[in-house]
Amino acid sequence: MNIYFLVEGKSTERKVYPAWLAHLLPELQRVKNYNDVVKNNYYLFSANGYPSIIYEHLPNAIADMNANGNYSYLVVCLDAEEVTVDYRKQEIKDFLGSQSCVLENAHIVLIIQNRCFETWCLGNKKIYTKNPSEHPLLTYTRYYDVSVNCPELMGRYPDFSTHAKFHEAYLKELFRSKNISYSKSNPGDVIKLFYLEELLKRVQNETEHLPSFQSFINFCNIVKGKLTN
Repeated sequence: MNIYFLVEGKSTERKVYPAWLAHLLPELQRVKNYNDVVKNNYYLFSANGYPSIIYEHLPNAIADMNANGNYSYLVVCLDAEEVTVDYRKQEIKDFLGSQSCVLENAHIVLIIQNRCFETWCLGNKKIYTKNPSEHPLLTYTRYYDVSVNCPELMGRYPDFSTHAKFHEAYLKELFRSKNISYSKSNPGDVIKLFYLEELLKRVQNETEHLPSFQSFINFCNIVKGKLTN
């Protein structure tokens, strides 16, 4: 089995997904070029943002995979941002249909990060400071407590132009309260096993939380089953 990952982020996802895959699917080995896959390999390409991930790099990935003929899955990972998960999925399907772009002998899996990758990271309860006293974290917590409520349902605080910018700022403040840092170029503890384990614990204990993160984990579990059978 070989998998082609097409991710939106130019820095965060390009670093975090390989780290998480090493923990979740250690049987898969990463290759540097999409044509290097043989057996139980994966290739990861960073599309450097939306909308180019859909309208430029997705057709290219499909063409490359069809020419190669040795892939089982194309996994497309991108943010929902200001629209719904279903809207983003339909956007992709409509575009591929309009271009008559068909993936042959492989399956497309759409992982829509709702609202963004940082939203998933807010699911780690261990980074939450109980009874925060400093602003802006206190303000953010009063607006929406991500340690209790599903981060994917959090709205946009009025000071921010988008949900994603607010969710990223919230995550940075949670890290700062622990005297550590997070940035898109340096995700820090997010790539580590203990961080991933806390996210897994969150969705195991609160099964209605982080549904888009669960879609990624469910896919990994499907692959894991096929690799071990």
